[in-house]
Amino acid sequence: MSNERKAAELMAQADQKFKSSQGFLGGLFGGETKKQDAVDLYVRAANTYKLAKNWGGAGNAFCQAAQIQINFLRNKHEAATHYVDAANCYKKSDNNEAITCLKQAIDIYTDMGRFTIAAKQHMAIADIYESSVIDLEQAITHYEQAADFYRGEESNSSANKCSLKVAQYSAQMENYQKAIEIYEQVAADAIESSLLKYSAKEYFFKAALCHMCVDVLEAQRALDKYCDMYAAFQDTRECKLLKALLDAQEEENVEAFTEAVKNYDSISRLDQWLTTILLKIKKGISDEPELN
Repeated sequence: MSNERKAAELMAQADQKFKSSQGFLGGLFGGETKKQDAVDLYVRAANTYKLAKNWGGAGNAFCQAAQIQINFLRNKHEAATHYVDAANCYKKSDNNEAITCLKQAIDIYTDMGRFTIAAKQHMAIADIYESSVIDLEQAITHYEQAADFYRGEESNSSANKCSLKVAQYSAQMENYQKAIEIYEQVAADAIESSLLKYSAKEYFFKAALCHMCVDVLEAQRALDKYCDMYAAFQDTRECKLLKALLDAQEEENVEAFTEAVKNYDSISRLDQWLTTILLKIKKGISDEPELN
């Protein structure tokens, strides 16, 4: 018997078991036990559908189990777990269904006060929006919610990780002020930690680049402020690059701008985000579409 057929038979058994638990007689004669048996059958069906790589069928079966757990057995934790299991299956076939299941899990976890786990599911939704559905506004929304939950639970490292994602995508969407505020705050927090202090240079660097996308004079003021806040920043490659870029931007010298970027890239490779931001800055002083 194929896994597909076996899963379908288990679904039929689960449906029948749940139906027999309903009504007056079902309530009198082991109704709750029958409902739990139905849940177990739905989970078995889901796992068998997974073997058959029928991800939609697996997701549906896990959802059936979740609905019985939450609506009849009042087992919130198990219901949330099944919704997450369903989402993991739907990610392979239907992103919208995956998001719906994760939101249902989040509602349950927040009702239980399990905010750290709820934050993790918000991150999972954000990941779908940034990598599959491609809706950066929604990704930002869910990273912000995750950051709020983590911060409320004193998980500041995880909160900052989410906030940095918000800053990254805000800058890409040209909401530079929002990105600047986040980068500056995370940098200020890092300075207070002996373990994280060195990472502050990266956040000051990105904040300054966002300033440059808006106003060169404000960018210079910001750079001076960052050097005052973190003296060691002045001696970094990032700070030296910023000074060279500011000079080139102020003088409208495209060649100097490009040369400064090349010199930096030869030592510290530019990632996609930095390349995109630098192109935007360069376009402000040149019609050239690419960094040469």
